Amino acid sequence: MTIALGIPAVRRTAPDVSGRPDTSELVDRFGRIARDLRISLTTACSLRCVYCMPAEGLPVVPRNELLSPVEIARLVGIAVHRLGVHEVRFTGGEPLTRPDLVEIVRRSSEVAPGIPLAMTTNGIGLDRHAVALRDAGLTRVNVSLDTVDRHRFAELTRRDRLPAVLRGVDAAVAAGLAPLKVNAVLMRATLDDAPDLLAWAVDRGARLRFIEEMPLDADAAWARDAMVSASELLGVLSTRFRLEPIGRDDPAAPAEEWLVDGGPATVGIIASVTRTFCGACDRTRLTAEGRVRSCLFGDDETDLRALLRGGADDEQIADLWRGAMWMKKAGHGIDDPGFLRPVRSMGGIGG
Repeated sequence: MTIALGIPAVRRTAPDVSGRPDTSELVDRFGRIARDLRISLTTACSLRCVYCMPAEGLPVVPRNELLSPVEIARLVGIAVHRLGVHEVRFTGGEPLTRPDLVEIVRRSSEVAPGIPLAMTTNGIGLDRHAVALRDAGLTRVNVSLDTVDRHRFAELTRRDRLPAVLRGVDAAVAAGLAPLKVNAVLMRATLDDAPDLLAWAVDRGARLRFIEEMPLDADAAWARDAMVSASELLGVLSTRFRLEPIGRDDPAAPAEEWLVDGGPATVGIIASVTRTFCGACDRTRLTAEGRVRSCLFGDDETDLRALLRGGADDEQIADLWRGAMWMKKAGHGIDDPGFLRPVRSMGGIGG
């Protein structure tokens, strides 16, 4: 697979003995700079979405193996002040299953004032915590919601919890956690529901983004020839809406966007499989156990928790993080004959 990077050259200083440049940014060998940090807080979740979790859930990570609020905040501080990270997002599993979530957000906001702090959530329980999270420093949320049909929602998530999700959406809007984004994974079972979901999002002023299903399901059932592509979705949406392509406002943004019926509403599609954007990827990820993953699809992990708990200073941790990102691959390689899906599913990695 050939990856056309098409991004500006990176400012480099003298490389170290491994060939990695001495820089204050998270630079990789292909000139990309990671400025978007995704931190998984847990592998636990209140739903069992078929593209993410097995029916029985993922193995529970012992609490002492999870990063604590103090450790998370320290890594946020290192990422922002030493490594040039511009945005932080908390993911899971489901972040709202962490009883100390408000503390995590508050401590992270204190060490990195002014940095956007976002969260990806399924929305269950958000109605009870939206105001506290906003007051702690959370700036916006992405709610995962694949359909507004209650029966199909229950089939897809293995839980009849759609009303709880909708209450969470309303609470986020009321709390001013904006812009509210809604993420929907493209599934064959819910493709016919896509126009209804878009109409629902437009009515609420939410920014809906559809995501092509990726080979990250715990049951390893994903198949390229069975997935719904961005092109197929556009055909379905176009039967009800007039869509005008507007592209990406940021080369690193994963979603291509379309105006809906002349705007101002938009809909985005993250075509991770059929319209890859690896060449402009700007993400770095931490698992709930404190391991750096340079790529969603790579199994290489670098343990920062061991340094945190072993007395390392901030620069030692930052340097190990730089090394992990320097080795990032050019792309996920889903179309390569030798592609191997990650050992971890999405719920274990963090979205």
